Amino acid sequence: MLWRNFCVFSLLIILLVGIICYIVVGSSFNTYVQAKMRNVGVVLSALLENGDGRSEDEITEYINGQSFLNGINIIVITDDGEIILPNDISRTEAEYWSGVEITVSEKLSDSGGEDVVFRSDSAFIYSAETNYAAEDGKSSYLVISYSLEVASSAISSVQRYLIIVGVFIIIIAFLVSYGIAQKILDPLKRLTETANKMAKGNYDVKFASTEYQEIAQLSDTLNYAKDEIKKTDDFQKELLANVSHDLKTPLTMIKAYASMIQEISGDDPEKRNQHLQVIIDESDRLTGLVNDILNVSKIRSDVDQINKKVFNLTEFLFGILRKFEYLQETQGYRFYADIDADLYTCADEEKIGQVLYNLISNAVNYTGQDKKIFVSLKLDVAENRIKFSVRDTGKGIKKEEIPSIWDRYYRAKEQHARPVKGTGLGLSIVKTILEKHSFNFGVESEEGKGSTFWVDFPEVDSEDPTE
Repeated sequence: MLWRNFCVFSLLIILLVGIICYIVVGSSFNTYVQAKMRNVGVVLSALLENGDGRSEDEITEYINGQSFLNGINIIVITDDGEIILPNDISRTEAEYWSGVEITVSEKLSDSGGEDVVFRSDSAFIYSAETNYAAEDGKSSYLVISYSLEVASSAISSVQRYLIIVGVFIIIIAFLVSYGIAQKILDPLKRLTETANKMAKGNYDVKFASTEYQEIAQLSDTLNYAKDEIKKTDDFQKELLANVSHDLKTPLTMIKAYASMIQEISGDDPEKRNQHLQVIIDESDRLTGLVNDILNVSKIRSDVDQINKKVFNLTEFLFGILRKFEYLQETQGYRFYADIDADLYTCADEEKIGQVLYNLISNAVNYTGQDKKIFVSLKLDVAENRIKFSVRDTGKGIKKEEIPSIWDRYYRAKEQHARPVKGTGLGLSIVKTILEKHSFNFGVESEEGKGSTFWVDFPEVDSEDPTE
């Protein structure tokens, strides 16, 4: 298809150029002949007027020489049809010129006496009035003729060569276009074959590059799209596996403890309350899992838009910490807060609440046996930013694993087991929200010494309008 289009396009261009050249050659040749006749006529007119000391035989010889050199016929004729020059003209030539003086006289009369070039039935004719050897009361004319048969023959020869050259050019154009088409089509065919394999679920394929920049860019784009589709496919499989795992355990426990209440502890208030608490905890875990999955889906798909406003980050953080007070009272966790007063920022308050809660909850889940969590919110005046950080005293993270902790279900993928609490989606939610805010964030960790997660918030005046 591509080669056919190349051929049709080449053929149209060559035909167009050929037709133009065909027309231009004919027109240009006619113009050239007429200009040449006029140039010769001007020179001869001057010679006939002045003589330049030449005899009639010498002028005749000169005229014959010009005729031979330029492929033209030249005569000097009177208005009654008598040929004055050349003096050696044959009868046949005289018959050829017979009657030309009438047409010449009419043309010169129409031109007001100026020299003219016109076309007769069989020739291009140049004519100018001259006084050479003219008797009283008579006029003489210089007449130059160029045979149309000769002109047509010359034009036809040139046009024939143009046609031959055009045919060769068409053949060469077809061959060249075939080579170019194959060179373009071959990588496109390979890309198509690779795309068909990818469409069937084979994401290990690689789109080959090529020397053509546009196709190379297409190949790179397809490779990028393939990698992203593979990530999505892997995530879907991973999500199904992990959600199935995370749902199965609490559902099994809920069913088991409900059966125990029904069969064993129904009449024992203490045991019944213990079993009911397990059911409540596992239900909360399921609720958290579903909410986290919904949050990830909404944030990733832009259903949940970012609505920024100015708010007191200090008071907001204290509100988040109060949600963890029950851990201090019931499980012995200790929170150490170093928080500057009245720090304001501009962000989506609800989503930043998710970020702070998930980061502190993550520290709770992975802190050491001392159950200490250190929370900081400090103003950096030089950088005009507010730095939030939360540090735990747990085992820390290996350097090579740090980039992966923001992935969804990272721990589940590594160990296929949930943390103490949470769903394995918390840090992925944090990353997505902060990227949508364009806030800097990160983690610093050392094995055996715990981890510190941090976020930079922009510091604004409390009177700033809502963005």
